[in-house]
Amino acid sequence: MLYLILLLSVLLRVLASIYLGNTVVALPGTFDQVSYHALALRLLGGHGFSFGEAWWPMTAANEPTAHWSFLYTFYLTAVYRALGTNPLAARLIQAIAVGVLQPLLAFHLARQLFRKDSSPSRLSEWVPLAAAGITAVYIYFIYYSAALMTEPFFIIGLMGALLLTIRLEHAEAGSRTWKTALALGITLGLTVLLRQLILLIVPFLFLWILASNLKRRSLRPAVAAVFISTAILIVSIVPFTLYNYARFDRFVLLNTNAGYVVYWANHPVYGDRFLDANEMGDNYQELVPDELRGLDEAALDSELLKLGLGFIGDDPVRFIKLSLSRVPIYFKFWPESESGNLSNLSRVGSFGLFLPFMIYGLFRSLIMIVSRTDHRLATGRVVLLYGFMVTYAAIHILSWTQIRYRLPVDAVLVIFGALGLVEVAFLLLKLGSRFRIDLNDDSTPENEKRAST
Repeated sequence: MLYLILLLSVLLRVLASIYLGNTVVALPGTFDQVSYHALALRLLGGHGFSFGEAWWPMTAANEPTAHWSFLYTFYLTAVYRALGTNPLAARLIQAIAVGVLQPLLAFHLARQLFRKDSSPSRLSEWVPLAAAGITAVYIYFIYYSAALMTEPFFIIGLMGALLLTIRLEHAEAGSRTWKTALALGITLGLTVLLRQLILLIVPFLFLWILASNLKRRSLRPAVAAVFISTAILIVSIVPFTLYNYARFDRFVLLNTNAGYVVYWANHPVYGDRFLDANEMGDNYQELVPDELRGLDEAALDSELLKLGLGFIGDDPVRFIKLSLSRVPIYFKFWPESESGNLSNLSRVGSFGLFLPFMIYGLFRSLIMIVSRTDHRLATGRVVLLYGFMVTYAAIHILSWTQIRYRLPVDAVLVIFGALGLVEVAFLLLKLGSRFRIDLNDDSTPENEKRAST
């Protein structure tokens, strides 16, 4: 069954790649692929990380940029160098890899929810398969797997990091723990090079590893595992920090986008109601003060960060109201007349379709872990996934909000959606079975009376 699901997943993503084709244009939610395509061509031409014309967000022509993922640009450049400037080839490679890995990771993450010391059940058998199946047909995942953007690989990295974190729940001295810690460090290192946002998630993962090992005889293996992963993560970042310093003559840890995000997300122009990208249009750059427009990308990012934090400090109440207004945008699942058919189909046919099962699965998992009689779910691991979803969602609700930034949360919610879907299916089968029994039951008072006569 799992192999059929993986085959279906790959097939759907390959079809999406063919649909998006061999050209790179700004389809709904995918403008970033235009930037990555342009950057890859600049690298092939020997111009380094720069654009040949003024570019988003406020980067001058032929000036260095660190706004975009270095690692994903390297991937696209490598494909173009090996196969020619062929975006479809890059889409297909990406689609096949993600089509296999994401449902497979969903399957294994779902398996980790169930306690190993509990007796096998229909839930532990079917929920992992359902998680893989939902992931395979989830329209948002299919759509973005073919887009030349960081989303698909970034989601794979996050899911892999969660799975490896769970495997360090019972850390012991030995090669197995060190190998897992090494794998976690490499996974985090690659993922942070796709999007530096994961640096805000890493402390939570490491704290969970330490907390889950508190009751063991020694905490040293867990501490050593965290140290190894941290060291590898630092080693992954340092070369790009040095590279940025050489170009900008200032410290830039990895990417120059935090300042733009904080500034634009909290600008007083919103009042206390956030406007999404469709409502704002091309007005973002107009909000940048004239006196800062001559700065390079890194310097401007730094100054905008100070101003953005100032907006928050000047009116915390407005910041809270503004953040709350982002919640409906972040969790939007309904169609809108302003959106195109593709956007509405993706939104309703994925998140909207499975949201009821996700909510029910979250509720059921909560009941199961607090129940004194039902110990099938591994409480600590469920808490880890809860914590990840809350932390990741909070980061975007408190800053920059777009629906596609919810996709990593969707990847974990799918697991709880699978739990809800399987439980509902079993309930319907049980009710159907009872209904059939009632229809076939001849032991009614009238029948008994006739039998006695």
